Amino acid sequence: MAGALVLGAAGLGATGRAMAARDTIEVRAPAGAIHGVLRFGGLSYPCAVGRSGIVAPKHEGDGGTPAGLFALREVRYRPDRIPGPPKTGLPLYPTRPNDGWCDDPADPDYNRLVALPHQSDAEEMWLKGGAYDLLAVIGYNDAPTVPGAGSAVFLHVAHEDGGAFGATAGCVSLRLADLEAVLAGCGPGAMIDIRTGG
Repeated sequence: MAGALVLGAAGLGATGRAMAARDTIEVRAPAGAIHGVLRFGGLSYPCAVGRSGIVAPKHEGDGGTPAGLFALREVRYRPDRIPGPPKTGLPLYPTRPNDGWCDDPADPDYNRLVALPHQSDAEEMWLKGGAYDLLAVIGYNDAPTVPGAGSAVFLHVAHEDGGAFGATAGCVSLRLADLEAVLAGCGPGAMIDIRTGG
């Protein structure tokens, strides 16, 4: 993945703030809650966050979704489950059966895409369930990567049980159709702003 800066809105300048407002996904959830709302393009969508809610600072394995303003790096999709490449202005890559994401803080590949099997802990990206059928990589803890600060933070497909979203391990999740709609509106420079609140 290409590195990029995580910017605060105050450092963007007037033109940058206007672009950020137009191309920024807002995620809001009450403190400690796992359910919230994602707003983008004048529309609102129900979403889920980590089992520990939105947190700052974040640590590996804490179950929290990191608070802050982050770039969306790229989109990945399962070509065997998503018919045709999804529409998006972000870099787009098909997921491969041996793709993994390293979550071992002691590994030099921590918080990076790796090939499985890998020398240390890495989560599978080619899941039996549908959570990673379509996802956007959130540029959290990757410029630079800080060991133990958290890994594999994605905007992905929600797990629903009886119509209710389950908590994530630290990601943000949406229904597949809603995720497709949001990603179709994202172009280069798209950001995600994750904060507690309404």
